[in-house]
Amino acid sequence: MSVPLALDLASLPAALAGAGNPLLKRLRLLDGESVPNLSVYAPNPEPALLAAAGTRLQPRLPNEPEIAALRILFVAGLPADIAMPLAASARRHKVLVNVEDNLGLSDFHVPAILRRGDLALSVSTGGASPTLSRRLRAHLETAFPEDWSDRLRRVAALRQKLRAEGASPATVMEATDALIDGEGWLDPR
Repeated sequence: MSVPLALDLASLPAALAGAGNPLLKRLRLLDGESVPNLSVYAPNPEPALLAAAGTRLQPRLPNEPEIAALRILFVAGLPADIAMPLAASARRHKVLVNVEDNLGLSDFHVPAILRRGDLALSVSTGGASPTLSRRLRAHLETAFPEDWSDRLRRVAALRQKLRAEGASPATVMEATDALIDGEGWLDPR
């Protein structure tokens, strides 16, 4: 059984190791999530990866001390016989590891994510069907258009104002519910 978590990778040393299009795709996802100080390892980087990774790229796989310095390791596009020792090294050093499309080598999986500003909606099938996760994420795009980022800002501002005025948590919740219901944000379309 998995427990959904939201990790702030700004404070956790992370790396991405792999090859080919899966590595580039994962790099774009992590860059979209603004993961700072991400190290990227690829033994035979293609031009698109060179351009996307820039100075973060190391043209090899990470070594044991580099893995030990991490807290999270993402692996993508490597065959199991190469990914397995990386995952084993990560586990020896208590580094969380995700080997794309290999639940047996992974401590966690990455859900499909839809961002609307600070609002993050994720879909997970526990790794059973990434395609279904991707399709459900696409479906959520229509149910949660771009204006949800503004809605979140409005709710956050209301909460901050009420808390500054000394309102109780129950009052904040009631006011938030009134705003959401009053504007029909969750009404069926």
